[in-house]
Amino acid sequence: MKTTLRTPEQTDYATIASWITDEKACARWAGPSVPFPFAAANFPELLAVEGCSSYCLADIDNRCIGFGQFWPGKQGAVHIGRIIVSPEARGNGAGRLLCEKLIAKAREATGASTVTLRVYRDNHAACSLYSSLGFSVIESASTDDLLFISATANEVAREVTNKR
Repeated sequence: MKTTLRTPEQTDYATIASWITDEKACARWAGPSVPFPFAAANFPELLAVEGCSSYCLADIDNRCIGFGQFWPGKQGAVHIGRIIVSPEARGNGAGRLLCEKLIAKAREATGASTVTLRVYRDNHAACSLYSSLGFSVIESASTDDLLFISATANEVAREVTNKR
């Protein structure tokens, strides 16, 4: 699958908004700071986090098929989040491509050697993907619902290289 990582355009936000169909899905994806329903035109402000960078995974026709963000984490890490793939692209490797490209961009932009994220324990597909990318659970920072996971940049790069 030929894809590129690019900054979102205003029209992408309407596309991304169409993937979020109810209040529960919105809260699981974006956290409590993004209300549902929302206006797609307000997405850039609603998704703002200090120091945050947003990216779309675009297909060969430059259509947004995935979205994710990164921002400075604790102790020099970079935190990735709000990762979502279009329903049509799920199960075809788009999530892996988005994560690989987003992590590489985050490392390049921040110089961080550690990447962190949170994922719902019951999101088995995402947990499996992150595990295959070299992430490990930090139980002491996790909750009953959410896993806090971490990987060193070298682990992620090694897993990506080994998969090719």
